[in-house]
Amino acid sequence: MAEQQIADVAQSVRQPEKGSNGWGQVIAALVVVGGLAALLLSGTFQQKSGDPEPAVCHASDDARPSKPVSGVQLCTALNRADLPTLLGTPTEYAMNANGNESMSNWADGTKTVTPEAEVQLSTYSVKLSTSDDDIPVAEMAGFLGRTAESRTIGGHPAVLYSDRTIALKFNLGGGKVDSGPGGIARSLLVAKDTKDGGGFYEVTIWRQDDVVPDDLALFRVAETVLPTVPGWTAG
Repeated sequence: MAEQQIADVAQSVRQPEKGSNGWGQVIAALVVVGGLAALLLSGTFQQKSGDPEPAVCHASDDARPSKPVSGVQLCTALNRADLPTLLGTPTEYAMNANGNESMSNWADGTKTVTPEAEVQLSTYSVKLSTSDDDIPVAEMAGFLGRTAESRTIGGHPAVLYSDRTIALKFNLGGGKVDSGPGGIARSLLVAKDTKDGGGFYEVTIWRQDDVVPDDLALFRVAETVLPTVPGWTAG
């Protein structure tokens, strides 16, 4: 059951690179949270680099309604005008932004719906999700490795941890897929209430250049965005 509570993924796709065969390659970084597995591959579409307008939130075609918050609501909260500044990259803008609800079917017949949103800038990608699972954040720290650190965000118990992305290289000419170690993603699990009675928000950031993300940027995003999410309780 523990794997069900903390399975998650984030995906970041870079622009194609020209190769000798003329077809080029696509490189993607998959973020597997806590080393546990549920792969969600959702398409994202970059704006042209010369486009001055930041991307607006859109929902995937198969988005499912969820309560009490939807993926689109999470995207609206995350895709703020000052998000680039919070990340320490004030001259950038959101190249794509999306929100959806992913559904997981478990061996015991239960189904869970996870609202999530992702915003991609030139340097950083940011993901925000929420779960109603009943395991306290303090207990989940034990599943996240020895480097997990207890923190507090807005009076809510939280856990800071990291994981390594998996870099996938797709050869568009030959159909071959190569994989290898990617960069580091940094995440905060934040309890939904100050008493840590179960349920959490998760904020994850990772860089497109595989440099270790700035923890201060992660904390700025979490402390600014989470209070604007529907259902957040002040500490």
